[in-house]
Amino acid sequence: MKPNISVFFPVYQDQHTVRRMTEKSIAVLENIANQYEIIIIDDGCPNRSGEIADELAREYSCVKVVHHPKNLGYGAAVRSGFANVQYEWVCLTDGDDEYDIYDLYKLIRLKDYYDLIITFRYVKIYSGFRIFVSWVYNIVLRILFKTRYRDISTGLRLVRKELLNEIDLKSSSPFIGAELTIKTMLKGFRIGELGIQTFPREFGKGASTSPKNIFATIKDILDTYNTIFSEHYDLPPSGSCRR
Repeated sequence: MKPNISVFFPVYQDQHTVRRMTEKSIAVLENIANQYEIIIIDDGCPNRSGEIADELAREYSCVKVVHHPKNLGYGAAVRSGFANVQYEWVCLTDGDDEYDIYDLYKLIRLKDYYDLIITFRYVKIYSGFRIFVSWVYNIVLRILFKTRYRDISTGLRLVRKELLNEIDLKSSSPFIGAELTIKTMLKGFRIGELGIQTFPREFGKGASTSPKNIFATIKDILDTYNTIFSEHYDLPPSGSCRR
C-alpha cells in the first residue's frame, strides 16, 4: 500500500521557484502517495513568495501555507513545518529547487529500513568557498558529536513522523538538519544515507553561508553540544545520574 506523505519547504527569496517546487511535488506525490499534503512555510518573505504560496493554496486543495510575520530563520521555519504536518512520512526540502524533489522516489524506497533518511551530495555544483565551508562544517560536527555522516545538513531528507514526537529541536539556524540527525542517532533510531546530485540556484543567492547564518549556526552548535553532553540530557526513567 502506498504511504501517506507530507512534503514541506520553507521559502524566503524564492518567488521564482515556489510554484515550480509545488507543482513538481504534486506530480511526484500523485505517483507514490496514498494521501498527501504540501506545506509551504513563508518565513517573512520580503518578496512575493508568500503571495504566490497563497495563490497555490487556492488552486490546489493539498497545499497549505504557514506564514511567519517576520523572518525567524531557517531552523525556525523547519520547526514550523514539522509542527504542522499530519502524515506518517515527512519529506523536508528547500524552496529554491536546489534539491530535486524527484529524489523522493528513491527516498521512499528506503522507508521500511530507516526512520530518518538523510542525503549526501556526491556532485556539488557550487562555488569553491561554499564547498570548503561545507567540508569544514562536516568535519567539525563529526569530531564534536562523534558522528559518521558524510553530509549531515543536506536540505533533503525523509523522516518518520512518530520520531519527531521524541526529538526536541531548538535550532533557528541551518544547523537544524544536523541537530535532527544527531538527536535521532542518540535516541537509537535507524538512520540511512542516500547519494544525490544538487543543482545551483537559478535566482538570487543562498543565505546558508552568510555571516549572519554562520554565527547563528555556531551558536546553535555550542548550545546543542552543551545540552547533549550535560549530566542531565535524556536520562533513563529512574532519573538517576551515576558517577
